[in-house]
Amino acid sequence: MSDLYIEDSTWLGVMLYSNATWWDHKNMLNQTIFYIQLGWTKLSQLDIQYLSWVLWVIYPIIISFLLPLIILVFLYASVLFLLVYRQRHRLQEAYARDFWDGARKTLAALWLGQARIWHGFEVHGLDKIPEGPALLVYYHGAIPIDFYYVLATCILEKGRQIRVVGDRFLLHVPGWRLLMEVFHVTPGTVQSCVNVLNDGHLLSISPGGVREALFGDEYYRIMWSNRVGFAKVALQANVPVVPMFTQNCREAFRTPKLGRSLLRKIYEWTRLPIVPIYGFFPVKMRSYLGEPIYPQPGITPELFSQQVQNEIQKLIDKHQTVPGNIVRALLERIPCQRKTD
Repeated sequence: MSDLYIEDSTWLGVMLYSNATWWDHKNMLNQTIFYIQLGWTKLSQLDIQYLSWVLWVIYPIIISFLLPLIILVFLYASVLFLLVYRQRHRLQEAYARDFWDGARKTLAALWLGQARIWHGFEVHGLDKIPEGPALLVYYHGAIPIDFYYVLATCILEKGRQIRVVGDRFLLHVPGWRLLMEVFHVTPGTVQSCVNVLNDGHLLSISPGGVREALFGDEYYRIMWSNRVGFAKVALQANVPVVPMFTQNCREAFRTPKLGRSLLRKIYEWTRLPIVPIYGFFPVKMRSYLGEPIYPQPGITPELFSQQVQNEIQKLIDKHQTVPGNIVRALLERIPCQRKTD
């Protein structure tokens, strides 16, 4: 009897212990599941918050690289306008007056309106452009939007079209050929440029070209190397050179410093302008035209080129704070913060 009692008691104890252990394991499992769910929820919240923070940090960078596309859209809008204009006024092609004159003035008004709204754009010294032929030589920003504005101002205020010497790749951009033709943008040889000036037109050249545009920086160093082609043009045509520089043109658009040396090597090898451009910041922009530089008898192209470069450097030294600063250039839009000329 006693042995049976002991055996029953032992069995009952084992059962009670087993049940207790089972409940403990079940509770432990439930708690584990609960903490896993809680941890997952917290982790999910952490991921969302972290992602939001990352996006908040990189949004300005993304936007700064997308803003230059606005200029591309504006250029294509110009092309579209010209195509529409040509169809609408097809019958006017027989007129003796330049068929595209109205289109150029309309586009000039659009560009100049954008310039004054976005950049508070000003031109100083437009009266220094002679009545006859002249060669306009300017410092090349990352995107020469300042020159577009000067061209538009000259069309509207002086009634004169500035012919443009541009890089060859511009003529191969899809859809741009009509725009280049209407605004007389050509690669230009020395002789073709001389012919344009001999016909009494204004002509513009940026000796720094794409190299100065893509690899210049906020220190506004002139990057002409040994280019003297424009000097040969001025001497052969015997026309004055009008130097031009635009304040803060390097703060409106910039190119990244990261990888610049590698991209420079690629450009020198392929001549492809593959450097990314960011910006279109609404900085204050003022274009300054210097006194005309008349060729002296017997001067060489090299000396004349250096003379013009010195005059542009004087404009930079006088009107540009170096190194350039985007925030400072933005503050110059405020009247009390504007740089004194």
